[in-house]
Amino acid sequence: MSTSPSKIELIQPDDWHLHIRDGDVMKDVLADTARQFARAIIMPNLKPPVTTVDLAKAYRARIQLNLKAMGISSFTPLMTLY
Repeated sequence: MSTSPSKIELIQPDDWHLHIRDGDVMKDVLADTARQFARAIIMPNLKPPVTTVDLAKAYRARIQLNLKAMGISSFTPLMTLY
């Protein structure tokens, strides 16, 4: 008979539904999220919404710029379209 583990520990899971927004809010959300998660699916409902690949690339660039400014290199944003 095999022994089953009684505990599973997730070190850095993924966030499957993250609203980062833009501006100053982005920095706070990214800092808190990157502390807990390795990746996140980024929700596209900004004003205006992220509806094209080019807009998603630009949003991702803003996210990565903020991550770099905070010295965070271990977080991966997974972009979506609205």
